[in-house]
Amino acid sequence: MEQREKLYEGKAKILFATDNPDLVIQHFKDDATAGNGKKKGVIDEKGVMNNAISSSMFEYLAKNGVPTHFVKKLNDRDMLVKKVSIVPVEVIVRNRAAGSLCRNYGATEGKVLARPIYELCYKNDAFNDPLMNDDHVIALGLATEEELRAIKRITLQVNELMQKFFLALKIELIDFKIEFGRCKGEIILADEISPDTCRLWEVGTGVRLDKDRFRNDLGNIKEGYQEVLKRVTGK
Repeated sequence: MEQREKLYEGKAKILFATDNPDLVIQHFKDDATAGNGKKKGVIDEKGVMNNAISSSMFEYLAKNGVPTHFVKKLNDRDMLVKKVSIVPVEVIVRNRAAGSLCRNYGATEGKVLARPIYELCYKNDAFNDPLMNDDHVIALGLATEEELRAIKRITLQVNELMQKFFLALKIELIDFKIEFGRCKGEIILADEISPDTCRLWEVGTGVRLDKDRFRNDLGNIKEGYQEVLKRVTGK
């Protein structure tokens, strides 16, 4: 697969065109950001670890019926994915209280929620990714009602599958953020699934194994990612 011109560069990844117009290369960087880019840094080998973790997670979800953009892992930092048009809506699922749920609503950190919270946010750093509801999304032309139904259905399926997957590894899935894209008229899961996009706490100890180690200056940032990598991939 021949890598061609750069199509897009975000905070954590770069997309490159290939000689196939339907496929792109997603390259994982070591750059780390928090607070919508206000805090910046570098986590050694983060791109390598997130590529491996994401590849394993996409393979697991695809085997269980989730449509994704993942095609295959190419090397340490690159994966081949289907070219999609990203829906500019971030989807968040919360199983326990953490992060902004505590800051904005006064929830006690770690509180087990009576039911998972399904959130939509406008994917736009300039406006600090504000919360949205279905009416916002539809009225602003970001997605259709049918697309939103597909997004919610897939998201709840992903939550159930990932909770089961991580619990078997003695990790609790506290919350996570995912993104979706349009591919030939179909809504599919895109972006990545990694400690950058999931809050992951070790069962029994509550040790944070995710980007909160960077956000909150907890130290041993790389070690947290390495622990997730080891449990997910056995490496």
